[in-house]
Amino acid sequence: MSAANTAEAPAPDATTLALEGLSCVRDDRALFADLSVELAAGEVLQVEGANGSGKTTLLRALCGLVPLETGCIRWQGREIDEAGSDYFAALTYVGHAAGVKRELTPKENLAVMGALSASEQGADVGAALARLGLARLADTPLRRLSAGQCRRVALAGLLTAPTALWILDEPFTALDAEGRELVEQLVGEHCASGGMAVLSTHHRIELAAPVRHLRLGA
Repeated sequence: MSAANTAEAPAPDATTLALEGLSCVRDDRALFADLSVELAAGEVLQVEGANGSGKTTLLRALCGLVPLETGCIRWQGREIDEAGSDYFAALTYVGHAAGVKRELTPKENLAVMGALSASEQGADVGAALARLGLARLADTPLRRLSAGQCRRVALAGLLTAPTALWILDEPFTALDAEGRELVEQLVGEHCASGGMAVLSTHHRIELAAPVRHLRLGA
């Protein structure tokens, strides 16, 4: 399905994310083509595919970081370029890299995330770190923490600066079994409260929330 400006838009207050006819080419190679799917509040979109199939590129495109060959992305019925700050204030992106400052402590990293976020204040820093199992490491520089612990710091930012849309690229990277289960709980709780999530992962996930599957390279 190709994107069409005449398509009927959702109601203005509907919390929806719509991908319409998305195609992306990199180095003369089509990563994906004609992708269309709609996500509503309370749902999860799991993006699957082999390495190099375009999962990270698609997630970065949803964040406005990668240009598309064709198609459009709509948030609450408006193209994201038109929605502008309303859209970007409504999303949090946690990339494949943790995206945290290794010279700072977990507490300091979350303070920076909160200062940069346009969202309303969520859980306090102490509560978020405790939920992610980092309370005793709150004042330890990240350079002294493991990759899994740094990943937990990044994920704690989802709680301190809450948004409606979570875009998570391989959120289970470097996490142990307990950490993966915790991520599933966080995503489930987020969707149960009316949020939505787009995530890429090679792991099988167990969620109470409705999960849509989008496989690239099929």
